[in-house]
Amino acid sequence: MKKVREILREGLDPSLFAQTGSGKEIKTESVKHAVCPLCEDRGIILEGDIAKPCRCMQQKKVENRFRHARMARSLMNSRFEHFHLDYYDSGSNPAHRLNAQKARSAALEFVEGCLEGEDTGLGLLFTGPVGSGKTFLAACIANALIEKDFRVLFLVVPDLLDELRATFSNKGEHNEMDLLDTAREIPILVLDDLGAHNYTEWTRNRLYSIINYRLNEQLPTVITTNLSLEEMETYLGDRTTSRLLQMSRVFRLTCDQDIRLRKYQEREGLNK
Repeated sequence: MKKVREILREGLDPSLFAQTGSGKEIKTESVKHAVCPLCEDRGIILEGDIAKPCRCMQQKKVENRFRHARMARSLMNSRFEHFHLDYYDSGSNPAHRLNAQKARSAALEFVEGCLEGEDTGLGLLFTGPVGSGKTFLAACIANALIEKDFRVLFLVVPDLLDELRATFSNKGEHNEMDLLDTAREIPILVLDDLGAHNYTEWTRNRLYSIINYRLNEQLPTVITTNLSLEEMETYLGDRTTSRLLQMSRVFRLTCDQDIRLRKYQEREGLNK
């Protein structure tokens, strides 16, 4: 166990604490949106005058390299038991449900392999149209592993590219190499929405740098995209697409209707 002052020396923001007559006390009013159920997003767990780092601290150090690395709050509760195959039922195309079953099984196998220490570096590439459940399934994987103390970085590709570009225009805490090294070396990386963005040669090279490094070091990556393989070659280039196929198992999710739209209709009672 470490004393509070020792934890503070390791980089926690002292503003989280208020001085009282009996020592240090957590200022609970500073926590507006608690995420971690153990420490309420404060970074430490107090037992009297003794403090120990919460297991979420290392995860936050990773996320803090990027302004937008933390998953959207709407995805933090994504769990495999909430991945409902009913959304893929179709009288006209039974392949929708079969594809979803295969993708979900592959995601569960991926998590199990990580927990068992498999070191193949083989990741997952989920393709499919907007609203077919790709991001939700990737978030299920990320949440399952984070809960088991794995370091996971969940990056939305447009945000990643924006942050890399921003390193040229300001003198922030982190530079381009900090961000690239974090994305390259994190044990589990999720790249969400690898779509038809305005890629330049510079951004293609940065993405290639991340993907090629992870392929060579056998670090697994989970990727979602609404691009076909042919479109990926057009936007990302042959060498990046080739490496993505080499390092991934590919699964396609399809459905008759955007799942987000269906959920909206269910919520508003419009599908009765």
